[in-house]
Amino acid sequence: MPDVTIEAADGGSFSAYIAGSGAAGIVVIQEIFGVNDVMRGITDEWAAKGYTAICPDLFWRQEPGVQISDKTEEDWKKAFALYQGFSETKGVEDLIQTVKYLRGTRGVKKVGAVGFCLGGKLAYLMATRSDVDAAVGYYGVGIDKSLDEASAITKPLLLHIAEKDAFTPPEAQAQIKAALAKNPLVEIETYPGQDHAFARPGGEHYDAASARRANARTEAFFAEHLKADS
Repeated sequence: MPDVTIEAADGGSFSAYIAGSGAAGIVVIQEIFGVNDVMRGITDEWAAKGYTAICPDLFWRQEPGVQISDKTEEDWKKAFALYQGFSETKGVEDLIQTVKYLRGTRGVKKVGAVGFCLGGKLAYLMATRSDVDAAVGYYGVGIDKSLDEASAITKPLLLHIAEKDAFTPPEAQAQIKAALAKNPLVEIETYPGQDHAFARPGGEHYDAASARRANARTEAFFAEHLKADS
């Protein structure tokens, strides 16, 4: 399907890849490589499961239409440069606008958010800063830096943590688990022996068994919290 245009809260507009037409919606939150083939493929997969799925371009303030890969050193350098220049606050604002787009323009009832890497952190922030109905974060980087927001979580949140994640060391993982342990709305799944991006198809650390486990848990989580009353 063609991309759609969404108005930003502070002026301007950004594109988003959209697929499907289900009564429930899912916002797919990009990694540091932009809305590339991997993110579009994940969006298509959620559409095939009966959702209206959408993946907004969160790097548009720096460079619209970024679609790079994890295969070359040049792309990695560009990805990290974009990450360093990225505003989490603005990114969450754009994601909130995307949720509003689904509910308003597309008539979607319940909306979930699922993010990977950078998007995993943003999925956590969507749970603390937005009215999204459920959120899932895969190996989010930097969640430990925003645990002061944990008390704002009032909707279901599922976090997938890679035990050997080079970007989220053991002490950070322990802090995340300790801060969220008492909230019955939060579920944390840890994947022994897995490194960052274990669920990225074709990635260096991709592990098929762990990816299947995480994806099945995510699918059941969204089915429970988004489709039950939609």
